[in-house]
Amino acid sequence: MADSLILDHTGQPFKKAELSRQVAAPSMTGIRNIWNFGTQAEWLSPERLAQILRDAAEGDADAYLTLAEEMEERDPHYASVLGTRKRAVSGLPTMVEAATDDKKDQDIAEAVRVLIRRPEFHDMADDLLDALGKGFSVVEMNWDTKRTPWEPRTRNERVDGEWHEVDGYEHRDPRFFQFDRITGKQLRIKDESDMLDGLPLPPHKFIVHKPRLKTGLPIRSGLARLVAVSYMCKSYALTDWLAFAEVFGMPLRVGRYNPNATQADINTLVNAIANIGTDAAAAIPDTMRIDFESPGNSTGGADLFKNLAEWLDKQVSKAVLGQTATTEGTPGKLGNDDAQDDVRTDILKADARQLSNTINKYLIRSFVDLNFGPQEQYPRVEFQVIEPEDTAALTAALKELVPLGLKVEASVIRDKLGLPDPEPGAELLGMPQTQPQPATPALNQQQQQQGCHCAHCSSTATAINRQLPDPAEQALDELEQDGLANWQQQIDPVLQPIRDLLESVDTAEDFAAGLQDLLEEMDDSSLVSKLALQMFLANGAGDAGQGA
Repeated sequence: MADSLILDHTGQPFKKAELSRQVAAPSMTGIRNIWNFGTQAEWLSPERLAQILRDAAEGDADAYLTLAEEMEERDPHYASVLGTRKRAVSGLPTMVEAATDDKKDQDIAEAVRVLIRRPEFHDMADDLLDALGKGFSVVEMNWDTKRTPWEPRTRNERVDGEWHEVDGYEHRDPRFFQFDRITGKQLRIKDESDMLDGLPLPPHKFIVHKPRLKTGLPIRSGLARLVAVSYMCKSYALTDWLAFAEVFGMPLRVGRYNPNATQADINTLVNAIANIGTDAAAAIPDTMRIDFESPGNSTGGADLFKNLAEWLDKQVSKAVLGQTATTEGTPGKLGNDDAQDDVRTDILKADARQLSNTINKYLIRSFVDLNFGPQEQYPRVEFQVIEPEDTAALTAALKELVPLGLKVEASVIRDKLGLPDPEPGAELLGMPQTQPQPATPALNQQQQQQGCHCAHCSSTATAINRQLPDPAEQALDELEQDGLANWQQQIDPVLQPIRDLLESVDTAEDFAAGLQDLLEEMDDSSLVSKLALQMFLANGAGDAGQGA
């Protein structure tokens, strides 16, 4: 099969024969050897850290990337907050939006949905989010060519007779890559054929995620660079804290020797002082002695190291999550209206948008180009950030506004509350139906049965009767509302000839003269019929009220 003329996202021609070849696989002897990088965190010092960060900014980032990896392995707090930020994005629901409503674009979008439903898709998203700490992350796509592909509606929508799908994703060690020396933004793969500049990444093979956590070079925007100083200071604080804990409360051992002691005698005394702490026994000459001095006041020493370590952890939480309440358990911040999410919402939205853009640029476009050919518009994969609805505020607003006439669809409110539409025949919750109690007739009946006609009972019955609405008045009010409901439609046939006359004349004299001839044109039949019906019903309601 001849190579396709498809171009990649940089406009370079692409050869499909490269799809089945692993480009950035590690080797035992080549430049991409995972065992050649050693450790950087073991003997970290301010001078060494400054050199590592300086080298990374100048293009040699191997030591920095190694340190960033070790920081996640050695510091539980940094690993926790960074993992929280990663999982907050990779755990979001994904949605595929078709380019248009055309049948062809809908078919392409459905093929993309099949692609992202596979479990390895979200694992790949986790690997891409490694860029949050290091500044960039690279995943190599393994393509599989099949003869029994996804079937579009019409076969001529496919580029050729083969179907290309991603068989898996491989996260590649970031130390296998380097940025170009001109812009510092174009990623290149290290290779023995060009040890200085490396080779350009072949198209349709790699997904490169470079989150914009700050403006500038990608290698300077990783969170590891931001928290490296805090990590180093915390490691010093923990080392000193452990040394302090080892001797805390132990008395000071002082050896004394006379001026005539030889160097051998002094060495014997020193060894005795050192061993007495563990063996609780020592042998020294009579001319020497060991005194035990009370330890000095060390109150607050343990708190000093603890407070320093906790303060540094809070700075790391602010840098990674944007807040400290959920990670540090700040009193008064959780369980009330001021409670904060694990990751601040604006940070989560930015991470989700940038990851979506990366996947659409490298994975979705490559998948569509290889199987359907280049398109004017492409479907989009979006990681959806669904903000929790304030149900209490929504309920309070509806309670106040709906009685005032606000029209709201019930389905919209159910969606906001996360409730499904009710099934046909399902038992529904609703307002309890209250039946009016015939208080007054029962009271009057009880009075008649007892034969009580005292002033107290008569006044009580009269007061209760006054509180109940008059049925006749209710009927008249309903007739009035019904009569005024369509008054405009009833009066329009009467007033329309007058409106037509106003539009046809220019002076008041002509209008007054024309009024004399309008009586026959006014159609008052509907208005008269309605008024007659209302008068009849009102008369009946009044007679019924008098009879009651």
